Amino acid sequence: MFPVMGSAASLSTVRGASIGPTLGWSSVYSSSALNLESKRRGVGFVVSGKANGNYPLTGVVFEPFEELKKGDLTVSFAPQISLARQRYEDECEAAINEQINVEYNVSYVYHAMYAYFDRDNVALKGLAKFFKDSSEEEREHAEKLMKYQNERGGRVKLHSIVSPPSEFDHVEKGDALYGKQPFLLHAQNYNYIVLELSMELALSFEKLTNEKLLNVHSVADRNNDPQMADFIESEFLTEQVETIKKISDYVTQLRLVGKGHGVWHFDQMLLH
Repeated sequence: MFPVMGSAASLSTVRGASIGPTLGWSSVYSSSALNLESKRRGVGFVVSGKANGNYPLTGVVFEPFEELKKGDLTVSFAPQISLARQRYEDECEAAINEQINVEYNVSYVYHAMYAYFDRDNVALKGLAKFFKDSSEEEREHAEKLMKYQNERGGRVKLHSIVSPPSEFDHVEKGDALYGKQPFLLHAQNYNYIVLELSMELALSFEKLTNEKLLNVHSVADRNNDPQMADFIESEFLTEQVETIKKISDYVTQLRLVGKGHGVWHFDQMLLH
């Protein structure tokens, strides 16, 4: 690794026996040599460097076998215990499982919204595509969290998923839409209201998901798990903020385009 320049340094045990071949390199201390001496201490080594054999340069103590005697570094023989798990607290494991459930629930709702807007009497194909893609994205997030759980030596526990509604109009506005004289309302008004409310609902879900992710991050901080905190930051938080901004823009645009052709044009934008 180093070119031989005439000066030599050798590793030797306290008994004087050579550990390895003589190594040589150019010395920054004029023509003096750097001598590395190794002394056995327990099951480790004390390594020090000297210039001209008089002035110690540095000292490093590394006793690997003593370190391995720590209980949290031993390898278990029990088949039900993860070999990869290290400094992964139960609270962190539970938080990841909860977030998996959040992602699957949101994915389930988005899939139901896809089915709703794909109906022949709604026929908003752009919005159907948007929610289908959103559903798949949330499911991918859940799978990414599941993979991470396995990497850290945790156990994935899938909780129950809440059944989503099949209708997505607002309760108060729905009363107007489904009142005693629904024929007085034009179909274009109906589509516009449902379209706007569906985007508002999606925005609320994305904010809720972001809130849950921030909670997972705080759990990682509380348990002094910087790797888990970095995983949540790098894989989820930035994307979540960008999604919130995108859907916020959609809500604002829907409030501007109005009914009729505006609804169709917005739907075409999502489709293409």
